[in-house]
Amino acid sequence: MKEKWIMSAIACIYRLDGEPVQAGHDELVMDALKLYPADQCSVWQHEHVMLGCLLQQMTTQSLEEQLPYHDSRRGLAITADCILDNREELMDQLLIPQELRSSMPDSQLLLWAYEKWEGRMPERLVGDFAFIIWDPRQHVLFGARDFSGARTLYYHRDRQQLSLCTMIKPLLSLPHIHKSLNHTWLAEFLAIRGVFEPPDMLSTVYEGVAQLPPSHTLTVRGNDITIQKYDSLRNISPLQLSSSQEYDEAFRGVFQKAVTSRFQRSHRKVGGYLSGGLDSGSVASFAAKALQQQQRPLHTFSYVPAEDFEDWTPKRRLANERPLIEQTVQFAGNMEPSYLSFQGASPFTEIDEWLDTLESPYKFFDNTFWFRGIHEAASQQGIGVLLSGARGNYSISWGPAFGYYATLLKQLRWGKLRREVQQYSLNTGTRRKIMYSVLCRKAFPIVNRLKPVGTAYEFPQMINDAYAKETGIYHRLQDQAFIGIGSEAELPADPLEARKVHFERIHMWGTTGTSSSKLSLRYSLCGHDPTNDLRVIRFCLAAPIEQFVQQGMDRALIRRSTKGLLPDSIRLNQRTRGIQAADSLHRMKPHWQEFLNALEQMRQDSRMQHVMNMPAVDTALAEARHGIASDQAYQPTFKLLMRSLILHRFLQHHM
Repeated sequence: MKEKWIMSAIACIYRLDGEPVQAGHDELVMDALKLYPADQCSVWQHEHVMLGCLLQQMTTQSLEEQLPYHDSRRGLAITADCILDNREELMDQLLIPQELRSSMPDSQLLLWAYEKWEGRMPERLVGDFAFIIWDPRQHVLFGARDFSGARTLYYHRDRQQLSLCTMIKPLLSLPHIHKSLNHTWLAEFLAIRGVFEPPDMLSTVYEGVAQLPPSHTLTVRGNDITIQKYDSLRNISPLQLSSSQEYDEAFRGVFQKAVTSRFQRSHRKVGGYLSGGLDSGSVASFAAKALQQQQRPLHTFSYVPAEDFEDWTPKRRLANERPLIEQTVQFAGNMEPSYLSFQGASPFTEIDEWLDTLESPYKFFDNTFWFRGIHEAASQQGIGVLLSGARGNYSISWGPAFGYYATLLKQLRWGKLRREVQQYSLNTGTRRKIMYSVLCRKAFPIVNRLKPVGTAYEFPQMINDAYAKETGIYHRLQDQAFIGIGSEAELPADPLEARKVHFERIHMWGTTGTSSSKLSLRYSLCGHDPTNDLRVIRFCLAAPIEQFVQQGMDRALIRRSTKGLLPDSIRLNQRTRGIQAADSLHRMKPHWQEFLNALEQMRQDSRMQHVMNMPAVDTALAEARHGIASDQAYQPTFKLLMRSLILHRFLQHHM
């Protein structure tokens, strides 16, 4: 019998004072979780520990997994939100008997791993997970979250009790947890110009409600709670193969395994995002090939602009990628495509839906209407697994040509640099004179200081100066590294160092992990990203940079490795790139007056006046009253107004 593949929302109440869990607290938490679709809702309780789980079953297999689960032989209990993608490897290492393997749920496999490796076990796991284990033998409560935060886990503690849950609202249902605003978190959120949340991944917008950060474990012994980072990417040895062909073959083996492992245990339909680019195209083509052997199609979901949208984007950017997507579908085969324009939806109409889902203010409004829309459409079609390539930029499609060429320039490797620049110029149509100018500035930053070039208008400061002083973060407004978190300027110039920093800074993953986790729970489907597979990332970190930038080709490894899987018009395209949600401002036209009215109401709110830089808001609002052209969708004015309104709605309805 095969395992029932399950995604879950989990909960735990642990009395630090050793007293029994208070009557009714378990019901309050689990009742709050019942807002989400589920096949089963269960609780396990013993003295001062309660474990709860809301199950969403991803297959129709015959074996019933029980969560929470109590292993009477080991004396361990577990609740888990977990899908492991390296089961066979773990079972080999744990010497699990063959007759147990096919029927063993992931949660029980976690108990075997905990028994052998204890606190070191999370770094050995490949997959998306958050779990809590009660070990009465050592009087230890142990929990962990996967390395990139693909599943969430929040907690609240006081002197008597530690409460944990996948979602925040169930914690707020407990009578001793009071809903109040975390002003330090909010001040930092406003101060950071990019889409990222504050780098302190422990805190949330709610005072007293924390989150277990990605790549961290939680250990409770008595009254002591320890939060500790683990490293899933340490001890990676450089990979040295004899030819590019060998690297391609090795990569295809690793990547195919990563893609296949994400749906092979599910008997529900398999879906995937599909744009006209390399990342989602690579995932989809590898998946379609594997599914064809099982006589199952890949259901693809693609966003296309509104029918009446007039494309304003530059020549090298594509707002409507449908022609490229259709080429991928036809070339790869075994795909059943859906092209979705989400008529009537806009970033404005999505605000309340996303605030309910995320339980927090957010900044990434541009793509919200199609991102949630695809989840909803996939759920309606019975999709159980929704594949994506969202995190491919620093793994499969890494390959920063200009960063590498700047390194060659600093190393005075003139011959190789000349050949690469010449070929890149032919591939992309970029003039070599322009390339050398950019490379000089990139290799030698002093040039920028001596001969500065004009800079685009910067995103205005959102936070009120007085509020920044009040919350103790005023000094951070002068720290460009802080307010520019997530920007390229914040990363080291050396491409290898920049990639290393990217994987070390866990806050870089927070927003995408949280949104994917909560959408999957809401729509009862599993969002899975093979480009984020640790085996794939380790391979890419081990391979030399010359495999990623080669013969004038950026992202060279994935371009070579998809030969025969993607059409050359996609695979070798270095001249044009898609631009998502270029019609986001265009979609606002039917709602523009409603949008302005909401902004006027926001402008009068005393709480917003206290925290926001209102002169900047007033300037943007004055411009909006005259209408903003569709080609201003990515400009500061629209961003400032949307972010302000999102925060206002959150304070109105959630605080």
